[in-house]
Amino acid sequence: MKNTFRFTSISEFHNYGNLPKPEHPLISLVDYSKVSYPTDTNEIKWIQEFYSIGLKRNVNQKFNYGQQKYDFDEGVLSFVAPNQVLKIEINQNIQAKASGWLLLIHPDFLWNTQLAKVIKKYDFFGYAVNEALFLSEKEEQNLEQLLKNIQQEYQSNIDEFSESIIISQIELFLNFAQRYYERQFITRKVNNHQILIKLEERLNYYFSNQDSLYSGIPTVTQIAADLNLSPNYLSNLLKVVSGQNTQQHIQNKLIEKAKEKLSTTNLSVSEIAFELGFEYPASFSKLFKNKTQLSPIEFRKSYN
Repeated sequence: MKNTFRFTSISEFHNYGNLPKPEHPLISLVDYSKVSYPTDTNEIKWIQEFYSIGLKRNVNQKFNYGQQKYDFDEGVLSFVAPNQVLKIEINQNIQAKASGWLLLIHPDFLWNTQLAKVIKKYDFFGYAVNEALFLSEKEEQNLEQLLKNIQQEYQSNIDEFSESIIISQIELFLNFAQRYYERQFITRKVNNHQILIKLEERLNYYFSNQDSLYSGIPTVTQIAADLNLSPNYLSNLLKVVSGQNTQQHIQNKLIEKAKEKLSTTNLSVSEIAFELGFEYPASFSKLFKNKTQLSPIEFRKSYN
């Protein structure tokens, strides 16, 4: 098994990538063309205790994003939160020179700021490096300029306004990224609808066999793992495509199957509840009434 490194500071990452010492201990904009990972290995695995935002092109490294393999030729933006495991496979045969930027932000830099409280609302930090953001040339230039503004500010003489100006620039960058992610969900209609179809297939599988009886109702995490997506990404995508998140899709399928069993079988409400994965029939009845405005028994009677 490959060794997993842990970078507790930005300085440690600089040292590992053969970069000069960071100009600021808690925030650093790295020219990616100058990063030089060890050449005696084809795989690197690490955990970092800081945020990183990568805007990279022509990278001789392999990343898997969601259900597809993407390259960095068109400019790809990716996000890594502290304490996530990052795995990179290096292709030594690719000679093209990598380019782009890597913004490193230690959580201590955000300490006692509003951004520290809300940064987790940016779901792309929770996508576990599974889904990248593609950018148009104009969008890439916009974000690149914001990165350079951040660098220019921490390179200047530090004064009482420096931190708040940098924090504002970071938050502006993240808000633009949020906008571009929302656009990506919409423009990838074909892929998104394919995922919706696969979701339907997985839910049909769960509720059409006896696995539900033994393993319980499928969770959002289980469904997302089956689709090779992170839970947050799947729910956000589904909201754009269908207006409902993953949990709502699971419940809708459950109610659909419950109606089928109530109207076409003589199974008791308790038996139906157990077959659908409920531990307690009362929980099933409560959910059914909440979704249909009828109790299971009232619904069954309406078919008689």
